[in-house]
Amino acid sequence: MRHLSTDALVLHVFDYSESSRIVRLATREAGVVSALARGARRPKSRFGSALDLFADGVAHLLLKDGRDLHTLAGFDLTHARPALGGDLERFTGAATLSELALRFSPDDPEGALYAVLTDTLDTLAGASTTYITTAALAGAWRLLAALGFEPALAECAACHAPLAPDDEVPFACRAGGAVCERCAARALQTRRIPGEARRSLAAWLAGTPVPPLGAAEARAHQRLLREFVREHLEDGRPLRAFAVWEHGAWAERSAEPA
Repeated sequence: MRHLSTDALVLHVFDYSESSRIVRLATREAGVVSALARGARRPKSRFGSALDLFADGVAHLLLKDGRDLHTLAGFDLTHARPALGGDLERFTGAATLSELALRFSPDDPEGALYAVLTDTLDTLAGASTTYITTAALAGAWRLLAALGFEPALAECAACHAPLAPDDEVPFACRAGGAVCERCAARALQTRRIPGEARRSLAAWLAGTPVPPLGAAEARAHQRLLREFVREHLEDGRPLRAFAVWEHGAWAERSAEPA
């Protein structure tokens, strides 16, 4: 058993016994880990409210080699995000990112997932109502890139021929992104995306903000993201948070003027 103190973000918490909880954390140094917080449910627990969802701080972990469940010896809260729990649209966007990270993240020794998640959650917490869905989309694509599934956009994903940046092009999820017309003819399934959509994707992957999307654009981007995740990452289990986020009635608010 070894001790590790590392920056960590609370992604999921659930009761384990009458007195304890299991916490799932995205950490800077150990990737996504599950840890038992003994006594966390007691009224005078040393954890207090530090283990609130989407809070981050310094986790003191006792790591057990060869085990999936470790021990959380302490958690020093540094930053809470109560705004994410006060608005359903913000919460479902954050929950979708959490779901993707928990379901598909491998070991992350360089902390790439942690950095993307904390940055995106901060943006979601402070975003205007018209920018929330756009911010969640940007974070989700950056998360996929950190997982090793960045889509091809500037060149054909199949033959690597350059693609004109302003052109509408086919997008083949199975091939890994945008494809040229010749390769699209051999692809099993494609969806055409305009140059503006491709530029938005490229900006999000680079960490560059784009103006808020309208409702129709946001739905199209969510659909593309879902299809890409399904092709490359889905393991047969439904993505429940993603479904709620994609089909929420608040999506119409994206069309409101800023």
